[in-house]
Amino acid sequence: MTFGEKTTLIRKQKQLSQAELGKLSGVSGDIVGKFERDEMKPSIETARKLAEALDVSLDYLIGNARATVLDKKTLKRLEDIEQLPETDKEHIFYVIDNLIKAAKLKTL
Repeated sequence: MTFGEKTTLIRKQKQLSQAELGKLSGVSGDIVGKFERDEMKPSIETARKLAEALDVSLDYLIGNARATVLDKKTLKRLEDIEQLPETDKEHIFYVIDNLIKAAKLKTL
């Protein structure tokens, strides 16, 4: 996906208009539209502001991250888990894995 496609996808997921995203990031809505149509490429500073406004990593928007979108809250949680002792991490992942399995079983 291109920068514009990712920006459009996340903006729509967050139910924001181009004008609203522009206001949150300090860019005009018309310019956001040009970015989304890949008619223009933003500066790194503008891309950072858009990523912040969309609550995703800049790395995701510019194309270097995996396809999965992790919001900043999820990333923070993962960073917090990473700082824990190994046994605590194992317990947390055990619980998470079982919750995921239970959720998947509900959808079958």
